[in-house]
Amino acid sequence: MASPSPQQPSLFLPEAPKRRRLLEILGAASIIATYVVLVLTQPADIAAGPGSLAALAALGGFLLGAVLLVVAVLPTLPTSTVVLIPIAMVLNIVLGQFVGSTLVPFYLDAIGTVLVAVLAGPAAGAATGALSTIVWSLFNPTVLPFAAGAALIGWLAGLAARAGVFRRFYLVPFAGFFAGVLGGVVSAPIAAFVFGGTSGLATGAIVSAFRAMGDSLLAAITKQALISDPADKAIVFTVAALLVYALPRRTAFQFPFVRRHRVLAGRVPAGGETAVKA
Repeated sequence: MASPSPQQPSLFLPEAPKRRRLLEILGAASIIATYVVLVLTQPADIAAGPGSLAALAALGGFLLGAVLLVVAVLPTLPTSTVVLIPIAMVLNIVLGQFVGSTLVPFYLDAIGTVLVAVLAGPAAGAATGALSTIVWSLFNPTVLPFAAGAALIGWLAGLAARAGVFRRFYLVPFAGFFAGVLGGVVSAPIAAFVFGGTSGLATGAIVSAFRAMGDSLLAAITKQALISDPADKAIVFTVAALLVYALPRRTAFQFPFVRRHRVLAGRVPAGGETAVKA
């Protein structure tokens, strides 16, 4: 009987990417399912904090999804990305909390999410968005139901980076605008059905204005979201792109996702051609 070919084990190499893809799908499914349940059940007590059953269920669903996404991408992430994610989360929370307390009709709570997505890909971006919201909700429970929208923005930013949008800077605001449209459509039912409005001062005033014109609550919030979110995400994508290009070229090209998909314009600098993990 002929001995097995020494090249046969290579047939099993795709199993690791398949497992990672399965974890990504399960993580996304957990986040989507939690979002759908929140919209359908409309738990008013979720704003009471982690002590309520609805908040615990939402926290568990979103956290499970975020952890699955992190586990999926962790083997592909260099140390620089692992260190970057907590920094990006702090950036999201600090800016989001500050801007939300002003009269500016924007959020600016996703700059860190988009930054990670551009450097590390859709799954890492989605995990950063969801984890940021989960941590933020520990002292601001009203943001917890919006974790799905935050994850969506990270995912879309990573897809845009993979498609080469960030190689052409003039396309970045348009990609952000499109992501904002989808994000606004996702967040509107949560704001309407779970909270009966929005928590931001300026965005709440816009909703009140539409309500005074005779719109239903959902219609008013959707219109507000389609005004604020696209403009907000256009700004966020642009700022994140500026931050990425402000990094030293060698640092930016140390990220495997950036090299693999030629995310940034320009040639890979010397020393940035390290092997990409499978």
